[in-house]
Amino acid sequence: MKQFVINKLLICIAVFSSFINVSAQSNFQTRLADSAFTLTFQNVTYLPAYVVIPYPNGDVPPKTGVCSDVVIRAYRKLGIDLQKEVHLDMVSNFSLYPRLWNMKKPDSNIDHRRVPNLMTFFKRRGTSLKITNNPKDYVPGDIVCWKLSEGITHIGLVSSKLASDGNSYQIIHNIGNGQQLEDCLFDFTIIGHFRYSK
Repeated sequence: MKQFVINKLLICIAVFSSFINVSAQSNFQTRLADSAFTLTFQNVTYLPAYVVIPYPNGDVPPKTGVCSDVVIRAYRKLGIDLQKEVHLDMVSNFSLYPRLWNMKKPDSNIDHRRVPNLMTFFKRRGTSLKITNNPKDYVPGDIVCWKLSEGITHIGLVSSKLASDGNSYQIIHNIGNGQQLEDCLFDFTIIGHFRYSK
């Protein structure tokens, strides 16, 4: 009888711990979506240039940026420096990252700003989620990556703002017109779906 009670207690603790973890993750996801939304109020010119920036916590000039900078800046507002996290992972695991740019070693100025590198990092250090055509599978704070024409990759964050159909959330991204909120989840081919919190 005593062992039965102990087993029941352990099950209750496990369920409660799971609830706390889900709740904490959900809270982080919401805060990340809100963090990204604040970026849409800033006037940013799309500028895909290589820029030398400080390390850690480096950023390109605040009035410029590309799609990856939306994600980087949203995380930085929550105290997570993707420049540092990606760089440290690449220093230790350089061979696991894409070899699309003929790099011989990590470069903290640009590595975290490249979508294929971010995808590799999120697969390694975050959670890879299913890619589906169901809008309900994409919740606020999720990271989504797309393949555009000519093999160009793109990244954005799921916002907490519902799209006009009321079934999906709008995306916060920069596809050339600044940091914007748009109803475009399924406008391009999705190639990645992630969640990441440190």
